[in-house]
Amino acid sequence: MRKLVYYIGTTIDGFIAGPNGEFDFLPIEPDVLAAINAEMPETVPTQFRAAVGLADAPNLRFDTVVMGRGTYEPALKEGITSPYAHLRQYVFSRTLTSSDPEVEIVSGDPVDVVRKLKQEDGQDIWLCGGGHLARQLLPEIDEMVVKRYPLAIGAGISMFDGPFNPVQFAVASTRTFESGAAVITYIRT
Repeated sequence: MRKLVYYIGTTIDGFIAGPNGEFDFLPIEPDVLAAINAEMPETVPTQFRAAVGLADAPNLRFDTVVMGRGTYEPALKEGITSPYAHLRQYVFSRTLTSSDPEVEIVSGDPVDVVRKLKQEDGQDIWLCGGGHLARQLLPEIDEMVVKRYPLAIGAGISMFDGPFNPVQFAVASTRTFESGAAVITYIRT
């Protein structure tokens, strides 16, 4: 069965974006990018793949991406309606509509949709963000790949924005990079 994998960048205090959704403060570390681009090239947005030498790179891990409205909207503001055209794209929102046939806007229950996707044949499903959607999908997350940057911001959008409800994961691997960033993989116990 396919897995739902939450692959996300975060600060050491657990925030994936600032209080107003800003994310441009997260460092772009060349050593981390090289490792991730080699292992998960499909996580690079379509518009940037050629610039980083990934124009024809195959999808190694994921063939589907799910994201919330807040994760999708920055691309929309730049006129990009299909940020991951090389993947099946699902955006969960009760307010958005899309004229792009490559992006499916879903207003229903994210858990139901992800459970159906997991039953299909294919590669794993990438949960791209944001914190509110991740909290809703927590019961379905099988694995987390967390890029943790040595940066604290004090406030913002947390990895899991929602009510208190502890869920146990185990560390499967940890890689520390020269830049000070770490990539930690967790699996559901």
